[in-house]
Amino acid sequence: MKSHTEYLTFNLPVRMAFENITQTIASIVAKSEVREGLVLVNAMHITASVFINDDEPGLHADYAKWLEELAPFDASPMRYAHNRTGEDNADAHLKRQIMGREVVVAITNGKLDLGPWEQIFYGEFDGRRAKRVLVKVIGE
Repeated sequence: MKSHTEYLTFNLPVRMAFENITQTIASIVAKSEVREGLVLVNAMHITASVFINDDEPGLHADYAKWLEELAPFDASPMRYAHNRTGEDNADAHLKRQIMGREVVVAITNGKLDLGPWEQIFYGEFDGRRAKRVLVKVIGE
């Protein structure tokens, strides 16, 4: 069995954003030379996410609005107990929990085996600093 590991670093200039990383992941899979297997793409920070969905700007705007309604940014310690520790990002932790930590995608014939509209995204909920994503490819 082959194994290939890479780390991606993101430092997005805004608090919340979604970045399509499908082609980057596809390139890493190709470099791994795995023909049949799996790729794990994992946000290694507790205020970031990796998820699969459609690359449609209206949907991304809907996500941002929906997440902000569910867990609005509020730096004060009155809304979120976590912010009483000196942090101001409790909302980002909650948003990450909703959007998920990682995805696992099948590799078939050396390529990502995604549905017709599926794309892989990095989701940022407390930006303006460097965060890593693990990409682990395993298979034959």
